Amino acid sequence: MAKKALYFLVPALGLATALAYVNDALSFAHEAAAPYIKRGFNVREDAWGGDLGVKDQQAVTAQLFKGNDYWFCLGTEVKGAVVTIHLYDSQGKLAEAESWRKDRFAGAHIVPAKTGTYYAIITVDKSPQERTGWAVVYAYK
Repeated sequence: MAKKALYFLVPALGLATALAYVNDALSFAHEAAAPYIKRGFNVREDAWGGDLGVKDQQAVTAQLFKGNDYWFCLGTEVKGAVVTIHLYDSQGKLAEAESWRKDRFAGAHIVPAKTGTYYAIITVDKSPQERTGWAVVYAYK
């Protein structure tokens, strides 16, 4: 009977660890967004997260509207990790107005020329860990 309980407990522990890892990264993503909040941007409740190996990439999609101003902010809980985020339009063309990166934080700015689906590409460029948790939030005005 104890073995059966262990089979259920082990996956649950793995899930709990993965969720904690993304939640920690989410707090860093919000920290990256803090300067834009001070400038009048509103952070959406939508957020994306996961984990990546070094040089791996993940795409997330967002419906953006012409004329709005957006900042996508990326963070990781892994000290020593270097992450990047870049924004592309539905044709695969780089669409951001500017981007920045500083250690475990990164950001990309866009004022869409047209309403549509855009893609944020997240990359872990360097990390002391095999897998690096990350999260992205976005702010608009």
